[in-house]
Amino acid sequence: MTKVDQAAPVATSETGGLRRDVGLIGLMWASVGSIIGSGWLYGAEKAVVVAGPAAIISWVIGTVAIVLLALVHAELGGMFPVAGGTARYPHYAFGGLAGMSFGWFSWLQAATVAPIEVEAMIGYAGHWKFAQGLQGADGTLTTSGIVTAIVLMAIFVGVNFFGVRALAHTNSAATWWKIAIPLAAIFIIAAGNFHGSNFTSEGFAPFGAKGVLGAISSSGIIFALLGFEQAIQLAGESRNPQRDLPRATLGSVAIGAGIYILLQIVFIAALPHASFMHGWGKLAYAGISGPWAGLATVVGLGWLGWVLYVDAIISPGGTGLIYTTATSRVSYGLAKNGYAPKALTKTDKRGVPWIGLIVTFVTGILCFLPFPSWQELVGFITSASVLMYAGAPLAYGVFSDRLPHFERPYRLPFGKFISPASFVVANLIIYWSGWNTLWRLAFAILLGYVLMGSYALWANLKGKPDAPRMDFKAAQWLPAYLLGIGLISWQGSFGEGSQGNIKLYWDILVIAAFSLGIYYWAKATASKTEAIERSIDEVVVTDAPAH
Repeated sequence: MTKVDQAAPVATSETGGLRRDVGLIGLMWASVGSIIGSGWLYGAEKAVVVAGPAAIISWVIGTVAIVLLALVHAELGGMFPVAGGTARYPHYAFGGLAGMSFGWFSWLQAATVAPIEVEAMIGYAGHWKFAQGLQGADGTLTTSGIVTAIVLMAIFVGVNFFGVRALAHTNSAATWWKIAIPLAAIFIIAAGNFHGSNFTSEGFAPFGAKGVLGAISSSGIIFALLGFEQAIQLAGESRNPQRDLPRATLGSVAIGAGIYILLQIVFIAALPHASFMHGWGKLAYAGISGPWAGLATVVGLGWLGWVLYVDAIISPGGTGLIYTTATSRVSYGLAKNGYAPKALTKTDKRGVPWIGLIVTFVTGILCFLPFPSWQELVGFITSASVLMYAGAPLAYGVFSDRLPHFERPYRLPFGKFISPASFVVANLIIYWSGWNTLWRLAFAILLGYVLMGSYALWANLKGKPDAPRMDFKAAQWLPAYLLGIGLISWQGSFGEGSQGNIKLYWDILVIAAFSLGIYYWAKATASKTEAIERSIDEVVVTDAPAH
């Protein structure tokens, strides 16, 4: 069994491969920079409107869910230090059909985050006179807004063309700012505006358990916590992936979750009572369209409000920058696996997959058409992201059985219990997004099957050497999984259009039983050990820098 050399040398410009230039801080900051984006600017306000002060519980549940998924990814990232890792684990475990499916989920969520962050930047910028008129009353971009958005996407792509080392330095500087500003807001606002009575005066959990659970997916909590996988997407460019990937993955979640929980606590405590005296669902105060900046101004900290309006450009901008990187790396991984044209693996002299960046730019432009606003897209991105994450626990279960001999720089304690538990949690998050979100996601999934399936079929008919083996037998559980989660959502009680036939708490049991059934079905029908090892050799070795 051939493995990537842990101390592989950096690729030169002649190798045409990705360059291993990124250290621990660069990897961790890639993830932290993705976690702390527009979510911090909107998450606390959206969550408290849905769940009341019990939104704190929502953040804790969301954090536990993300930690479980991050733990699984930490072991897999150390085992397979390849670019676009989250798109490849299901490919190794279940063959081409599953790999193509989860690869599309991965690309879909990555490709849409950068445009959404651009929309968040433009939305907050509306506070400044020079940026007014970029959005319509419904939150969609005007003609001048679309032009501005395209320019911002072009800047993201332009920075990426300078190579991963320049990106790491640029993102590190932005991430220091992105950590400092929320922390400053927390301590400065709390210092003179912490009203403990706010947590109970209008009821701690006015919307009950359904509000607490619904807030996890629909209000932006999971969306805000997403991003730990960015270190894993850059694994092919890490100097010491086996050592650094687990540390970067878990460290980024700890930093991000700690900041977000503190933000929620302080936001609730600092609100003037008049802003929620008619109920948390009718929260209102001057400047609420920019929740934190408006709150700072309302409590007499106008100078801090000004700083937060500036941060509303920098924080989403940094997240959009790193997701532009991630999208091109996922495209690179999909092409390596034979699901997309080989041209997407071409790199320039700096090791940048430049065609993938151009595709990312074009996709961003398409997202700037008059589609729903930032808030309405949060649930969609959350579901696509968690659906992508769900492939990792399934693959983990297979590797624990089929590859017990494989080197694991980080071994997850109680992995055989945490892995199925994380799969259950992932499916609960998807379910809580609601039927009105999931039926839209279903159309996006079908589009992916049309695009990537057509290319895979063409490659097989042409006898291309990298044409993916679909391996329907190993992925026989996949149609049942996708259709089943949709059916349960339709019959459940979350989201507009759901039938309400499966009541609260019973739906959790149904999702748990369904998830465990899919998990062990997938383990039983996965690819054989020899096929998995052959698939790993074919892809991992080609990602290793040339000697």
